[in-house]
Amino acid sequence: MRFAIPLFALAAVAVTAGGVALADSRHDSSAPIDFAADHIELQDKANRAILSGNVRITQAEMVLTAARVTVAYTGKVTSGSPQASRIDASGGVTVVRPDQRASGSYGVYDVTRRTIIMLGGVKLTQGANTVNGSRLTINLDTGKAVIDGGGSVSSGPGGTTTSGGRVTGRFSVPKRDQ
Repeated sequence: MRFAIPLFALAAVAVTAGGVALADSRHDSSAPIDFAADHIELQDKANRAILSGNVRITQAEMVLTAARVTVAYTGKVTSGSPQASRIDASGGVTVVRPDQRASGSYGVYDVTRRTIIMLGGVKLTQGANTVNGSRLTINLDTGKAVIDGGGSVSSGPGGTTTSGGRVTGRFSVPKRDQ
């Protein structure tokens, strides 16, 4: 089962005093990509860098964290012109933007295509709204996110949750004035 929503816009339509507010901000995928990690291994002949230990990748207002990240790039580090083309992350992957968070076991940021794919116990949250599934695909140009269900089982602080191959979630409802 697939569930498409505007990027992180789980509360896509919120009624406010001024009317309707949409949560659909676009990501600046042309901004530089900064990184920090406990360890880095450059494999310039293979055009990749492997970062491990408390990895933090930042681009504009988006932050990706994981235990391990492989960055594929074009150009050579030795000539001073490498450009990231793909970021593969594993181990407690989270992608955070202002007021929005996605988490999963694995993540791939295809810089060239401007997409993020997250796999394994995916959870997408904004405020009190949540959507869970096995795969999340985010198009950073259009702001569209698609969540697929799967036979995933996750165990968290509240116990074990089985999605049964379905996308699950909860949307908050605005409080009415009494």
